[in-house]
Amino acid sequence: MSDFDVTIVGGGPTGMMLAAELRLHGVRVVVLEREAGPTEVVRALGLHARSIEIMDQRGLLDRFLALGERYPAGGFFAAIPAPAPPKLDGAHGYVLGLPQPEIDRLLAEHAAEAGAEIRRGREVVGLEQDAEGATVVLADGERVRSRYVVGCDGGRSTVRKLLGIGFPGEPTRLETLLGEMKATEEPARLAEIVAEVRKTQLRFGLGPYGTGYYRVVVPADGVSEDRAARPTLEDFKRQLRKYAGTDFGVHSPRWLSRFGDATRQAERYRAGRVLLAGDAAHVHPPVGGQGLNLGVHDAFNLGWKLAAEVGGRAPDGLLDSYEAERHPAAADVLDNTRAQLQLMDPAPGPQSVRRLVGELMRFEDVSRHLAEKITGTGVRYDLGDDHPLVGRRVPDVQLKRGRLYGLMHAGRGLLLDPSGGLSAGGRSDRVDHVVDGSDELDAPAVLIRPDGHIAWVGDDQASLNGPLARWFGAPAA
Repeated sequence: MSDFDVTIVGGGPTGMMLAAELRLHGVRVVVLEREAGPTEVVRALGLHARSIEIMDQRGLLDRFLALGERYPAGGFFAAIPAPAPPKLDGAHGYVLGLPQPEIDRLLAEHAAEAGAEIRRGREVVGLEQDAEGATVVLADGERVRSRYVVGCDGGRSTVRKLLGIGFPGEPTRLETLLGEMKATEEPARLAEIVAEVRKTQLRFGLGPYGTGYYRVVVPADGVSEDRAARPTLEDFKRQLRKYAGTDFGVHSPRWLSRFGDATRQAERYRAGRVLLAGDAAHVHPPVGGQGLNLGVHDAFNLGWKLAAEVGGRAPDGLLDSYEAERHPAAADVLDNTRAQLQLMDPAPGPQSVRRLVGELMRFEDVSRHLAEKITGTGVRYDLGDDHPLVGRRVPDVQLKRGRLYGLMHAGRGLLLDPSGGLSAGGRSDRVDHVVDGSDELDAPAVLIRPDGHIAWVGDDQASLNGPLARWFGAPAA
């Protein structure tokens, strides 16, 4: 008998989102986090539109909106100063500014409220698996047994290394210092200098961060050959003087960090009863602010599928569809971050291409296409159906009874059937049949998966039965 159904290694946003998704379906979950307490390092600054939709679909959005600040969704692709495209598909055409520690805290609270067991200060050093389950070995010798393990433990994932899964890609070539600190320079003069430096160096910035602090970003070229070494305040001062001619009188740092531009993706996301998600499965430069969001999307895709597998109701291939869908989605993000880095290179060639891309972004279709890449709203899974809606996420449309996302909090499938002539075919324990519709959806009826992606569009029961069986398994006995 396993102690748990699922062990999640890593208590960041991906791990906590996954834990909560599994608990929606009654799965026994433990989260093992190496660090004794939450991090203060602010690597991510907010949520893009698709992540905002996900929080809305689970009834969490008000918590995030109460603490965050809404910003226009323009200017994120390679920091090219372009306005957000009009008529973005969705109710949340903005970026929600919220520091990562706040996002971490809100998701950890959500997972705990859902019933996940969270153990901090627990480092995983070993992993074993057999036909019945998997066991993780902790640094103190404790062994935790479960039916499945998911590694959500970051780019240097212990789980991925223990599995021996390859992590091909490009190593770090450019490193950047990142930190929060105060400055004595007069704010107007500071902003003037930063604006001048950023004309040629887009990896440089000092932005006000409240209570007198600034978020400082500066190239780390030549700081240290040891990438594991923590940077010092003197490192920041030296690099600021190198690029701006002044260190702005920075002092009193809250935290100091460094990051690289390595771009890698796991060769596979599953090995037997162990899976990977978030940065354990893919790393890329932070341009566009996509990393944290991408991990949350992984968890949202995986949670209901793994829960169905644990519950014994998953159809053949359902769990493997996680890798089939999320691997290409992450590969696309890796590609767009590579492209953005090229456009941010100060050399004359890349800068000429940057100017050209800036001109192209004046066309609404181009601007919208790039915005959908950054925000994740453009993802379309290949479900083998050429209908333009199938595989796409469903926006929060207005129904006669209210907003659609209000019906999705339980993480179940949804058959939206305006005529009332269809049936979920004995799957009322997994699929809610809603006799309602929307003029905002160009479809007679739709089957929506628990992750908000459309699995079927049509108007007859015969064509619906296949997708029902494919995604939700056999009817109940």
